[in-house]
Amino acid sequence: MIFADDAEWAAHLCVFVRGGLEQGERIHYFADATDPERVVRALTDAGIDAVAAVRRGQLSVSTAAQTYLAGTGFDPDAMIRLWHDAVEAASVLGYRGLRAIGEMSWGARDIPGADRLLEYELRIHHEVFDLLPLKAWCFYDRRLLSDDQVNLLAGAHLTRRGDPVGGPVLRVAPLLDHPGLLMAGSTGYDTRHVVAAAAAALRGMPTKRVELDLAGLRHVDAASLATLADAAVSRPAGTPLRVRQAPPSLRRLLDLFPELGSAVEVLDR
Repeated sequence: MIFADDAEWAAHLCVFVRGGLEQGERIHYFADATDPERVVRALTDAGIDAVAAVRRGQLSVSTAAQTYLAGTGFDPDAMIRLWHDAVEAASVLGYRGLRAIGEMSWGARDIPGADRLLEYELRIHHEVFDLLPLKAWCFYDRRLLSDDQVNLLAGAHLTRRGDPVGGPVLRVAPLLDHPGLLMAGSTGYDTRHVVAAAAAALRGMPTKRVELDLAGLRHVDAASLATLADAAVSRPAGTPLRVRQAPPSLRRLLDLFPELGSAVEVLDR
């Protein structure tokens, strides 16, 4: 969810929370730049009895620093486990599901683990949303994040609201129908952090069938090829990375190093 002013923020907030309350779901709001009391006040001003919802435990408003950023910093693996635990807790309490909003402005600050945020966004669709009765919105405030950051992170979501400004040089996103990623654009020195995040996501995906679609990739440099090959080799034994529309440079790499054949399966040779 991309927005640029307080009115947009409040409108998105109220629509999402009201829907959760009406459907008997538990709701968590994880604030970063917003005072938690302001969240409750905005809901109340819109005619939503947020105070009563908080009192009965259906709605909670806390900060990211108090929850998933507490301790040593952001850890995608721990966050994915947190979602599974939170959904189970909501079910035990009799709720039909879980809703959550997370303000993502902390990703622009020098917080331990912030460099793994893109990896997390690339993994969460198949490792969380495909499996759980969970609806979650990531709030991206253009006043607190650069256009490049918003475009890159929002592009990692299968669904998004709000218009990006321009487009990233390299876009990485989850595949829609099965575990894996697509990469589109060009890789190079300036996109090495994006490639590293994609490689980490591919390495961490727990399913046997993981696919990398490179049909939209116009150019890939040698360093990026090496990073992706290392991710394939680092996956659990017997779970090769399946690559669609492999560029000629990757095919040459496989010819030069046939031992990579057990880790990389080209689907359209």
